[in-house]
Amino acid sequence: MLKIGMVGAGFVAEFHRKSLESVRGIELAGICALKGAEELAARAREAKLGDTKVFGSIEELCNNVDVACIFVPNFVRLQILHEIIDAVKKGAELKGIICEKPLARNMAEANEMVELVKSVGVPTAYFENQIHMPSVKNARLQLEAVEQSMGAVHLTRSAEEHGGPHEPWFWNPTRQGGGVWCDMGCHSAAVGMYMLTPSGKAPDYLTPLSVNATLGLLKWGKEPWITELRGKGVDYDITPAEDYALVTLEFKDPETGVVSVAQATDSWMYDAPGLRLLMEAFGPGYSYTVNSLQSPAGMFISDVAAEAVKNSELALEKAQATRGALILQPNEPDLYGYVGEWLNAIKAFEQGKDALLNFEYGRMITMFLMAGYMSHEKKQVIDLTDAEVLKELETYVPKIQQGKGAEVLTM
Repeated sequence: MLKIGMVGAGFVAEFHRKSLESVRGIELAGICALKGAEELAARAREAKLGDTKVFGSIEELCNNVDVACIFVPNFVRLQILHEIIDAVKKGAELKGIICEKPLARNMAEANEMVELVKSVGVPTAYFENQIHMPSVKNARLQLEAVEQSMGAVHLTRSAEEHGGPHEPWFWNPTRQGGGVWCDMGCHSAAVGMYMLTPSGKAPDYLTPLSVNATLGLLKWGKEPWITELRGKGVDYDITPAEDYALVTLEFKDPETGVVSVAQATDSWMYDAPGLRLLMEAFGPGYSYTVNSLQSPAGMFISDVAAEAVKNSELALEKAQATRGALILQPNEPDLYGYVGEWLNAIKAFEQGKDALLNFEYGRMITMFLMAGYMSHEKKQVIDLTDAEVLKELETYVPKIQQGKGAEVLTM
């Protein structure tokens, strides 16, 4: 039985705790976090995930678990990984290291994270849940014979949209790494590429050709929302970030030479029932669609009864209403692919291997994110086959990430 240790106790850590209730052969053995650790550990024990303890340091945590998970905000992930690697070098016997998406805020950070894990040889898992969504996986499986006969998917459209993040740091581009393209574009780029990838090929099989992006600040730079953000300690008059991203990624099959396209649309302005994941894949003579808001369950709450609703997100992540006809998703961790990525990682670590998606894959996704920001800044298509462009991306930090978003976003 693998012992899991989480660094971080916020929103995503709680989502993963819920996911582990559906995973066998594990124990959530420890939590290390600046705040919320005791509460998260108590919920884990209540869910019978083991005798979950709270540890005061990352080194202590690593000495008592088999797998260390980085579930902290983006701006401290590199620092936390340094502490995990130091613990391994001092003798902690980890069988795996997990990092939640995105791996890093820029290529310099991503490269350092990849080199750090290489220095100790511990297997890794980059957690990108949407690739593990049962609806996506099952659609690909059922269409496998059709694909072999007709050819692989040639166009995908993927979108993740909701009304905005939970924590203030998500809104701060200098801490998060950008706006919605960094926050959610990492999902859409990854799952879009995955749906284009021929069955049986590795997730990084396709050759990236180009990225073309348009970013915008369409809602959260206006009243009353900009004032709402000031209440969170973020001023989009001074350091704005994008709340909308439309990005086209072009790929080539290295064996057949066939070119395919992934379109990604992400926004923090989806004023609707809650989080929506929408994927479409089009192949020669076939297609499939995934929409996370199409649920077999629903509920209705009247105006009078709404006064009793304390947390609308018990029914659906990022829910924006507490009354009327509401969508109910009974098992969001499974629906969104969190359970699937855990099952894959645990099996791989037990065999001493990387998960399906490792830190090097996460570095590739970071490159797509940086190319998107560069494309918007330069107002041109970024050629990912050009060695000079790739060299420039290695040291590139987007203006939005630097806190200079006002120079590249229309206010």
